[in-house]
Formats: sequence, structure tokens, C-alpha cells
Amino acid sequence: MTIAYDAYICVGSNLGDKEKNCQDGINSLIACDHTNLVQSSRIYRTDPVDYLDQDWFINQVIHISTRLNPFQLLDCLKQIERAVGRIDDTIRFGPRILDMDIIFYEDRVIDDGRLTVPHPRMHQRRFVLQPLCDIQPGLIHPVHRVSVEHLLANLNDATIGVTPVDA
Repeated sequence: MTIAYDAYICVGSNLGDKEKNCQDGINSLIACDHTNLVQSSRIYRTDPVDYLDQDWFINQVIHISTRLNPFQLLDCLKQIERAVGRIDDTIRFGPRILDMDIIFYEDRVIDDGRLTVPHPRMHQRRFVLQPLCDIQPGLIHPVHRVSVEHLLANLNDATIGVTPVDA
């Protein structure tokens, strides 16, 4: 019997058919025999952060159960991004056809240069925290030791728009 691990992935796009790009990425991930979709948040239209001279994003968070270790999962996500058409980023935080980031992997803390979990900026990002709160508001951040709901409630980026697509 193989153990399955809980992971949370933020999925985003701001090029082409944004919703389709995200859905294609999610479908590719769950089509593999090592990963199951547990839950998915609402889809949000979000303003760009850090690099502002670009189109708005679509963002969503999914909760998966996977038999992959964190590094295998990272490799899988990067392979999916490339398959959908993502090329190496020329602008940090710039436009992208698909972005899939590991937000949490169980309650592990990893920082080895290749992978940082929890995601190093997730506690500052409404476009991550809002959809994450849709599916798991009581989830405890293993470094900050507070719930994601608490992080969202105390966020200081009210100027960044995060709006449900179906609103």
C-alpha cells in the first residue's frame, strides 16, 4: 500500500484562453495515476502583482492527494507547464500561459534552493489565500503557525483586486 500525501497547488494564467490553460493543467495533473483531485476553489480574476505591466490573471487553488514526493510533484508540474506551452520566464512575475506552484505539501517545511514549501510569498498573496480559504480556511501555515483564514484577514494588500469569475 502506497501512502498518499495532501498538497495544495495554486494554478494561474494570464495569456491566451486563461481558464482553459488552467483547466488543461489541472486535467493533466489528475490524469496521472499518482494524483487525485480532492477539492478545487472558485476561479478568481486577479490583478497582477509585482510586475504590473501585464494582463489580469485567472487563479485557482486545488487540493490534491498524491503519491509523489514534493520534488517529483515539482517536476511533474514543470513538465505540465511546458506541455501547455510555457517557456522560460524572461520577466520575473511576468506573463505566463500556465503557472502551477506548490503552496503546501502536508505540513512540511522545505527550503533547498530548488523548492521552497510553503510557498515563500503565499502568505502575502490574496490571489493564493482567497481561493485557499474557499476550500480549507482552517489550514495552519507550518511556519507562521496561524490559519490561512487568519493570514487572509490580516493581509495588507487591499488594492490588489481578486474577484470570483462567477460573481
